[in-house]
Amino acid sequence: MSELWVLDQHQVDKQAIAQAFGQAARGYDQHAEFQRQVADRLLAKLPSQLNGLRVLDLGCGTGYCSDVLKQRGASVVCADISVDMLCAARERCGDEGMSYFVADAERLPFSNDEFDLVVSSLALQWCRDLSLALSEIKRTTKPGGKVMFSTLLDGSLHELKASWSKIDAYQHVNDFISLNQVNIALAQSGCINHQLDLPTMIMWYRRALDLMRDLKGIGANHVEGRSRGFTSRDKFKQLEHHYREFANQTEQLPASYRVCIGTILL
Repeated sequence: MSELWVLDQHQVDKQAIAQAFGQAARGYDQHAEFQRQVADRLLAKLPSQLNGLRVLDLGCGTGYCSDVLKQRGASVVCADISVDMLCAARERCGDEGMSYFVADAERLPFSNDEFDLVVSSLALQWCRDLSLALSEIKRTTKPGGKVMFSTLLDGSLHELKASWSKIDAYQHVNDFISLNQVNIALAQSGCINHQLDLPTMIMWYRRALDLMRDLKGIGANHVEGRSRGFTSRDKFKQLEHHYREFANQTEQLPASYRVCIGTILL
């Protein structure tokens, strides 16, 4: 039987992140091509059959990974900071063999040694302390189990950041951690046996505004330090002008992502 467990949310920043993703839940899949591509790379590293395994999909979003894991025979626990995302995941995946928890990755509501496998795709970059999240993941994974995660590294969306920097002094693009910080977090959490793949992935757009709409559409528009005021039409015109400096020969605009795909053996 599936249940939806809700935890108290104490931190203001986590509440803001949850709200941003919750508002995006209904239309998320229309804007999430990059997220699906990263998830596919991560899932390709897993066996085609996961029968009998209890798997945590941490930061499950609308359940793209969860659905694949279920189809491969796993018993899947979906966890996300947003209730609305979990509702969307439930609509996709149903209740059979599934359960749904609202949870903060830095404070997981699960017992020690509960999961055979933990999967987390493009969720850990929203954590304040990656080492704490990894420690929680390690705590809840059985000895001999595996963790598969993906996160974004510094340099992601550098074209967008550079273009905005020519317009005003506000922060319009989230900062992401460095590879060195990932390695430090892995060491601090005791996740010693690991392998990291570091692809750079590029999505192409006709306009900078289309990229901005995708970022808003997936809920990734919570940026600390940004202006809370209305962004004028003139500023968006300036953004289009400056972003054109990165256009290719066919006038397509790149959005570059530095991705870290990690495998941890416990």
